[in-house]
Amino acid sequence: MENLFSEPVRIPLNPDVNPSELFGSLDGIMAILRDNYNVEVYQHGDAILVSGPDAEEAAAVIDEFLYILRAGEPLDPQKVNYVISLHEKGMTYREAGMNKDVICFTQRGKPIKPKTIGQTAYTKAIRTHDITFGIGPAGTGKTYIAVAMAINAFKNKEVQKILLARPAVEAGERLGFLPGDLQEKVDPYLRPLYDALYDMLGRDAALRLKEREFIEVVPLAYMRGRTLDNAFIILDEAQNTTGEQMKMFLTRLGFGSKAVVTGDITQIDLPRGKKSGLLEAVRVLEGTEGIAFCRLNEQDVVRHPLVRRIITAYDRYLSKHPRQDDTSDDEE
Repeated sequence: MENLFSEPVRIPLNPDVNPSELFGSLDGIMAILRDNYNVEVYQHGDAILVSGPDAEEAAAVIDEFLYILRAGEPLDPQKVNYVISLHEKGMTYREAGMNKDVICFTQRGKPIKPKTIGQTAYTKAIRTHDITFGIGPAGTGKTYIAVAMAINAFKNKEVQKILLARPAVEAGERLGFLPGDLQEKVDPYLRPLYDALYDMLGRDAALRLKEREFIEVVPLAYMRGRTLDNAFIILDEAQNTTGEQMKMFLTRLGFGSKAVVTGDITQIDLPRGKKSGLLEAVRVLEGTEGIAFCRLNEQDVVRHPLVRRIITAYDRYLSKHPRQDDTSDDEE
């Protein structure tokens, strides 16, 4: 009961921080804070006052929010929830140093940075390894960060070309029945890669680089028989490769090249009875010098907050009720 009558915790406001950015539109950020802590938060002059049983904990989180705003980063619900989740684990956003690592800039000048500890480790692994596997659920930035790292390497003249590949599993043997020429048939399966390129380079610049073959966006099957030197190669949706396709891809690596393989082992779309080349690669290659395996999880999701809850709910359900066709890819 003494908490009800204790002095509120006072947090001085820095003049270069706009209180409206801290509280959020319609007090949205503080609403998230109140959902997690039993506190009341209000501004009093040049300070923020926090009162309630969880005042000390909430004040520590607010101090992290202020650090983010002083660093020039906006606060959004995803970032607020992530800071709170870090605090619950005894960690802080500033200790992770995520706001210091700028991979590259979008065509509009927005810096692309890792947004979670998992993404930071993933970025560092790509820098220090010739082959990196990024494995995790939807929304964890696996593909987007890989494309950003590729563009950064290209702009810094570390590589001479970028190659982005995806298996067109959904088309199967029916590719010939789709309308249009071959490029038009496969483009829908490569669209997420185009979207990332357009966001970072702008549509016109990306298309010019593609026309000059500095950037290739191709179905995985197109890589058979090639050896790629001085290239940054990304294989997206790798959970939908077979073992033979995965081996074929990994052995395309030439001198001065770097490869990133991304996939979500919970969304395997291969025909029943086919084993995922990504799962096989984990079993065969983990521990091999020069290859890094980065596992992202629901804490690294940077989409709508509901996406994280959906992933958690599915993981919890499927741990108790595995799908019948999951058994073909179980660890041996």
